[in-house]
Amino acid sequence: MSPLLWGATGLVMAAGGWRLASAPRPFLRGALFLLLHLVYRLRFRGRGSIPASGPAIVVCNHVSFMDALVVGVATPRPLRFLMDKPIYDSPWLNWLFRRVGAIPVDADRRDPGSVRQALAEVSRALGQGEVVMVFPEGRLTPDGEIQPFRRGLELILARDAVPVIPAGLAGLWGSWTSHRAGKALTRPPRRCRARVALYFGEAMPPGEASRQRVAERVHALKVEADGWAEPDADRD
Repeated sequence: MSPLLWGATGLVMAAGGWRLASAPRPFLRGALFLLLHLVYRLRFRGRGSIPASGPAIVVCNHVSFMDALVVGVATPRPLRFLMDKPIYDSPWLNWLFRRVGAIPVDADRRDPGSVRQALAEVSRALGQGEVVMVFPEGRLTPDGEIQPFRRGLELILARDAVPVIPAGLAGLWGSWTSHRAGKALTRPPRRCRARVALYFGEAMPPGEASRQRVAERVHALKVEADGWAEPDADRD
């Protein structure tokens, strides 16, 4: 990142820090929107698929640790999102995740009951008319391609039959927050102003949102997003 962008990022964070205590979520969304537009060339399509009110689930492929932030600033409404509990518990970032309403979840083998608690919180959020985002792959892609969806989405829909909005994300594979060329976050950033595209599809009724159908829609949207984000297939 250029010194100018680093400086702009620092100024925004410094100027906005005092605002977080009184109005965390609205202000934080605005600050993140500005920061991400400074760092990436973003293209969003289909944001009108997010209902103006009422509960819904956004389902997206999982490319990097930046995914939740990109989806969060793209949606016209604030959303809740599931995330790995070890990251949620980070001493440096836990305050941020709590303020934006993240929902921690851990494997039952490490924290018995964690999945049940997370699903209960998702159900509570949907019952209050909120939008919840999930990454059904359950992990970052190791090769840039969409991995098999796990059954978490089906468990959620079994409790709360709400519309499902598929989304395809492209352009972040190869970034320092992805697993390309090694474990994410273990190397310095090398790209600046990369193209990042997020395409939303039409809402799917819960009765039609099987794991296979949602996966097919997410894959098709990702392919379309790739066409803009990676026009020359240059993923250095």
